[in-house]
Amino acid sequence: MDIYEQIVKLREEGRRGAVATIVNVRGSIPSFKTAKMLVRDDGSIVGTIGGGCVEAEVWQAAREVMESEKPRTLTFNLNQDPKYDTGLVCGGTLDIFIEPVLPPASLYIFGAGHVSVNLYKVAREAGFDVTVVDDREAYANRERFPEAKEVIAEDFEQAMAHLTPNESAYIVIVTRGHRDDMRVLRWAVQTQARYIGMIGSKRKTIAIFRELTKEGIPAHLFERVHAPVGLDIGAVTPEEIAVAITAELIAIRRHAERSLPHMSWFHSRKIESDDAESSGEALEDTELNS
Repeated sequence: MDIYEQIVKLREEGRRGAVATIVNVRGSIPSFKTAKMLVRDDGSIVGTIGGGCVEAEVWQAAREVMESEKPRTLTFNLNQDPKYDTGLVCGGTLDIFIEPVLPPASLYIFGAGHVSVNLYKVAREAGFDVTVVDDREAYANRERFPEAKEVIAEDFEQAMAHLTPNESAYIVIVTRGHRDDMRVLRWAVQTQARYIGMIGSKRKTIAIFRELTKEGIPAHLFERVHAPVGLDIGAVTPEEIAVAITAELIAIRRHAERSLPHMSWFHSRKIESDDAESSGEALEDTELNS
């Protein structure tokens, strides 16, 4: 099988992988420079970099690379370490570069108002495949979102019924009302989406959290929810808010390690109680009265 075709197929299926390439050779090795091996997220491989213990270690490193989403380089000295003895006359050294293969980052925007239009523009420029959902055809159309991957103009419940965000997906909820925001959030926290953001005040966030946990939705499902959404950069206009949200999407996508000014109420305190209703009441007492 052609490795490049398999990489394309993997990405189209929304799956992860890692490609290992021999980038430098000194001396004799049981393979050749530029040899490649693709490791899929299910552990299967395509291609080879020579077999043996080297390949086994690279396979394990590839699994780590696809999880961390960060490339790395490994160096093997076949002459000095007896565990690499394959019975062949190989005494060289080789460097292997391992890079992640990631599916396109899919962004689902629920709501097609002013913030959504600007978010679509900024996020698309940042490399996200954008799908827009709204129950108003006057807003959710190709004229407003000409280069979106998909524009869905139908009731939110109907749209959500046939959408299946995977672990590489991002969801931003910016509908025109509290009721629709809650409907979408109820569905979103039960998907595999990597990120969920909802626009609105802390007061609104707490109220929706309380209502959904009263319905029986476990509090821990809200741990990846960012609400209020975006980084705290003082954004006021729809254009500025779009930048703040996209910045947060990028930070999550790139595993930003340093502390960032997230506005999310969920990220400002840890929700620990197993009793969702009691947790919500206690949190409301501390926030709504402040």
